[in-house]
Amino acid sequence: MLGGHSSHPADRALLSQPPKAGLSCKMVLQAVGKVLRKSKAKPNGKKPASEEKKAYLDPELAKSRITDCEFKELVALPREIDLNEWLASNTTTFFHHVNLQYSTVSEFCTAEACQTMAVCNTQYYWYDERGKKVKCTAPQYVDFVMSSVQKLVTDEDVFPTKYGREFPSSFESLVKRICRHLFHVLAHIYSSHFKETLALELHGHLNTLYVHFILFAREFNLLDPKETAVMDDLTEVLCSGAGRGGGGGDGAGGGGPGAQNHVKER
Repeated sequence: MLGGHSSHPADRALLSQPPKAGLSCKMVLQAVGKVLRKSKAKPNGKKPASEEKKAYLDPELAKSRITDCEFKELVALPREIDLNEWLASNTTTFFHHVNLQYSTVSEFCTAEACQTMAVCNTQYYWYDERGKKVKCTAPQYVDFVMSSVQKLVTDEDVFPTKYGREFPSSFESLVKRICRHLFHVLAHIYSSHFKETLALELHGHLNTLYVHFILFAREFNLLDPKETAVMDDLTEVLCSGAGRGGGGGDGAGGGGPGAQNHVKER
């Protein structure tokens, strides 16, 4: 059983330094505005198919990372750790970091710019507690995701932190659902807000988070390949043969506090 809440290697490999703290709203708007003014995007953020270019596939941008750790070793289950504990700790960490990454572009993910929760040619819908299909804007969808995941990871009956409490029998399926929703958010950032991420020089953080998340999901079969197929081109570029996170960063960050991890208290 693990001890009290403390730092764990997954945090050090993720966005260990909060993205570019201290940027004023005006500075961000000016920086991103220069990029966006060059875009011929329609009001909903989509370009005509003939003009679409996936900047995130550019080899120089794709190799940008904030760490050179061995991701395959990082995601492997340590012998002394219970599987559910490992899934809980990492899932909580990924939730915090995806939320943090999205927050850097949330000003630009508006109901007007992102009228649907779209990733390339795929559109996602939210399903409420009654299973009713809800069409919503991207910011609404992300808000639903973050609110629902926050509720789960802070629920002692689902993600127990007290010694002696057991994980529910449905725990693995809940983790898979969380990972599916977090993948949608990451994919939307790449497909609709990579220009803003690039203008803020946070693409190294985003690439590192994506590689770590995908390799962890693969290690424990948490994502259906059909679900992630929409970003197969990106996954191939970032993760193919990448036991290593890709050496040398781009100066995007490193060091500093990470998100709080989920570990049981004695």
